[in-house]
Amino acid sequence: MPASAASASREILTRLHEVMAARTSAQAKLNRVVAIIADVLQSEVCSIYLRRDGLLELFATKGLKQEAVHVTKMALGEGLVGTIAEQISTLNLDEATSHPDFAYKPETGEDLFHSFAGVPIIRKEDAVGVVCVQHVDPRKYAEEEIEALQTVAMVLSELIANAGLIDNEERRGSKVQDTSAHSLSGLKLVDGMASGRAVFHQPRVTIEHTVAEDTEAERHRVYAAFDKMREQIERMASEAEFGVEGEHREVLEMYKMFAYDEGWRRRINEAIDSGLTAEAAIERVQQRTRMRMRQIDDPLLADRMHDLEDMANRLLRIVSGQLGSAAQAGLRHDTILIARNLGPAELLEYDRRRLKGVILEEGSLTAHVTIVARAMGVPVLGRVRNVRRIIGEGDLVLLDVGKASAFVRPSAAMEEAFEARLETSQKRRAAYAAMRNQPPVTLDDARITLMVNAGLRDDVAQLDVTGADGIGLFRTEFQFLVSATMPQRERQQRLYRDVLDAAGDRPVIFRTVDIGGDKALPYLRIDTGEEENPAMGWRAIRLALERDGLMKAQARALLEAAAGRTLSVMFPMVSEPWEFDEARAIFERQREWIAKQGRATPTRIRYGTMLEVPALAETLDMILPKLDFLSIGTNDLTQFLFAADRANPKLAERYDWLSPAILRFIRRVTRECQAADVPVTICGEMGGRTLEAMALIGIGIERLSITPAAIAPVKAMVRSLNICDTKEIMETLLAHPPADIRATLIEWAREKNVEIV
Repeated sequence: MPASAASASREILTRLHEVMAARTSAQAKLNRVVAIIADVLQSEVCSIYLRRDGLLELFATKGLKQEAVHVTKMALGEGLVGTIAEQISTLNLDEATSHPDFAYKPETGEDLFHSFAGVPIIRKEDAVGVVCVQHVDPRKYAEEEIEALQTVAMVLSELIANAGLIDNEERRGSKVQDTSAHSLSGLKLVDGMASGRAVFHQPRVTIEHTVAEDTEAERHRVYAAFDKMREQIERMASEAEFGVEGEHREVLEMYKMFAYDEGWRRRINEAIDSGLTAEAAIERVQQRTRMRMRQIDDPLLADRMHDLEDMANRLLRIVSGQLGSAAQAGLRHDTILIARNLGPAELLEYDRRRLKGVILEEGSLTAHVTIVARAMGVPVLGRVRNVRRIIGEGDLVLLDVGKASAFVRPSAAMEEAFEARLETSQKRRAAYAAMRNQPPVTLDDARITLMVNAGLRDDVAQLDVTGADGIGLFRTEFQFLVSATMPQRERQQRLYRDVLDAAGDRPVIFRTVDIGGDKALPYLRIDTGEEENPAMGWRAIRLALERDGLMKAQARALLEAAAGRTLSVMFPMVSEPWEFDEARAIFERQREWIAKQGRATPTRIRYGTMLEVPALAETLDMILPKLDFLSIGTNDLTQFLFAADRANPKLAERYDWLSPAILRFIRRVTRECQAADVPVTICGEMGGRTLEAMALIGIGIERLSITPAAIAPVKAMVRSLNICDTKEIMETLLAHPPADIRATLIEWAREKNVEIV
C-alpha cells in the first residue's frame, strides 16, 4: 500500500508521463496504464472501461481475462461500473458481490476477486469512463489509494479524449438538436415573469495539460490566482448595488470566507504535490467537491458546496487565462441566463439592466444565489432538468416562475398567451397589493389569522408587504447551516433582536434549531452511524437535549434578545411530553441565571411545540395543559403518517394532503386543542395552497403560518368564503369520503364562487 496519496499519485503520474509521450497506439498506452496502476497500488486487477456508443466497454485490463477486452460491455447504471458512471461517484467495497448493483460477467474471470474500488473518469462534468481495481482478499482500499485513483482518472481523461476513444459531446446528447418550441418545468425560487434571449453563463475551461513539469512553478501560479480572486471578491462585495443591510449582505460576507479558506488552498496544494498542473489541481479538488455534493441529502449544506464550486470556477478561469463567464463578455440584449448553478458573486457580475431572469439546472430556495437574486429582484426558476440540452444559445425564452415554467423558442400563439398572462399577473398583483391592509375575514365574519414562515432577517419585511398578522414560524437553524463555524451567542442574539424589532407589535414564534439527521453541521461532530432515514433520526429536539450546550446557548440568546417583551418559543419534533418538559426546563434555568445577574428577561415566555410526530397526538391530554400554543407541521407529519419519504420522487405525488387520513387526523387534534383552549396553527406548505387552506378552515383551523407569497391568494380565498358552508361540506366529505375529495372540493368551490388558484 502506498505511503500517501501524493506519493502514489506522483509515482503513477511520472510513469504515465512517459507513456503519454510515447509514439505508440492508444490501445498500447492503455495497456501500459493499467499495468502501472496495478503495480503502484499493489492490486491484482486494474481495468479501464470507456464510454462508446452509449455503453461502457472494457478497453484494457491487467488481471482479468484478455479475451474480455472490447467484449464486455455495460449500460449506464448496470453493474458496479455502470453505477459509478451513472452516479459519477466512487465505490470502495470489501465484498463486491454484496452490493445490490453487482452484475457478474463470466467472460472476465472476475469471480476470483472479492474487493473492488472504482472511480469515474470525468470530462466536462460527465463520466466518460471508469477505472477500477480488484483484489482477491476482501478488504477496502485505503483512502490514499482511492485519492490516487481519482488523480490518475483526471490524466486518463486527457489521454483518451486526445486519442478519440470516447463518445464526443454530440453523441452524448449535449448539443441542442431540436429547434421546436418546448415547455420546461422547475422549482419556483424567485417569483416573477420575464422574457429574453438565452445566454449560457459560463463556458467550461478546457484543461490542456494535467501533468506538471515544475511543481513549484504551478504552486506560484495558484498563489497569484488566489490573490487576484480575493481582490475581485472584495471589490464586488463593496460595490453591491442593492443596499448594505439584510441577509444578502451576510451571505456575501460568508461567501468571502471561502476565498480565504486555508483548508481549500491546502487541498489544492496537495493535488499539486501529487504531480498535477495548477489547472488540474483545482479541477481535481472541484471534482471531489461535486462528488460530496451528490452525497449530501440536505439542500442547505449542498448550497454551501455550490458556493465553494463557484470560487473554484473563478480561480480556474484566472489561473488558465481563459475567457470567463458571459458577464465578462457583456450582455447585448435582454437576457435569460442559463446555468447549472450560480454562486452569489457570479450573479452580481451581470449588468442588471440586461439580466431579466435566470434558469438553473440545480438551485434551491435557501441557496445563497437565491437570496441575492431576491434582493436584486431577478426572477429565478430552478431544478430544470436537461436545460442546457434543450435550450440553445440565443433562443427566445419566456420565463414564468409563478407557474414554475419556461417556454423555449415559443410560437406566436405562445408569445401572445404569455403577454396575456403577464398582463393578468400585473392586475392580480395590483389587486393583492390593494388587499394588503384588509383583514382575512370570511363572508360570515369569521377572522382567520394569517402569519408567515421565515428564516432570514430579510423575511421580516414581508410582514409589511403582505399585511400578515405575524411570524408563525421562524426557523432558527438557517443561521447555523450557512455558517462555517458555530454561531456565537452574541451573533444569534443580534439576529433574534433584529427580527423582534422589525416585527414590532406583531408576534414572532421562534422554533429552536432543527439540525441533525440530513442537516449535518461540519463543525458539530455527531456519531449517528449510517442513518438510512435521517428525517426520522437523531435530529431536532433529540439532538438538542443530548447536546444541551447548544440549546443553552440558543436559550440565552433568545431570552436576552426578548428582554422586556414577550418571547414565543417552540420546540421541533417532540414525540413525548417529557421531551417538552426537559426543553422548557433548560429555558427556565437560563432565565433564572440571567435574572440573578441583574439583567432584564422577557416579561412573558410562551412555550409551544410542533406536532410532527403522530405519537404526540396520543398524549395530547398530558401535554396540552403545559402548552401556550401548538403548531402542526404538515410537511413532516404527512411523511410520518404515510411512511412516505417526501424526498423520494416516486412518493412525492402519491399521497394527497386532501386525503381522509390527514384531514381526520388534523380535525381530531384541532378539536382537542380547542377543548383545552390552546391555539393551534398549521405550519407548512399545506396551509399555503388555497384549496387545502379552505379544507383546513372547514375542519376548524383558524390560524395558518405559510410562505409570504401565499398570504395574498389565501387571504383572497378567505374573503370569498362562507365558513359555515365550508364546515358543512367538510363534515359530509369526511363522514362519507368520495373517491376523489380534491375534485369534489374544486367543483364545490367553483359553485360557491370561492377564489381558488
